[in-house]
Amino acid sequence: MATYHEMILYARKLRKNQTEAETILWKYLRNKQIKGFKFLRQYPIIISESNCDYSFVVADFYCSKARLVIELDGEIHKFRKKEDLQKDKDLNKLGIEILRFKNEELVEIDKVLRKIEEYLTD
Repeated sequence: MATYHEMILYARKLRKNQTEAETILWKYLRNKQIKGFKFLRQYPIIISESNCDYSFVVADFYCSKARLVIELDGEIHKFRKKEDLQKDKDLNKLGIEILRFKNEELVEIDKVLRKIEEYLTD
């Protein structure tokens, strides 16, 4: 649990220290480049709230209009499977879908972008 201010500061810190993979994908998601959908990066999503304390997750990329989170999974995610599964469940309860890509998939960025566009078209 964190205060709203702590949550915002944490997200800002993540934006300033994004991974190489996040930097690559952000070039294609920013400024409504994919079908006019606006994406935000390192966006905190509140899962629950109690007395101004928030339980939240930070999405690598989030489009509120499509209710879509895009997550990039690097090496660390091999050891975070349980946490990632819980994050996905929490987001699904809020009606948010998740697309996950391994960092290595960005080598073929056209395929990744096509999958995102297909989701946004459906």
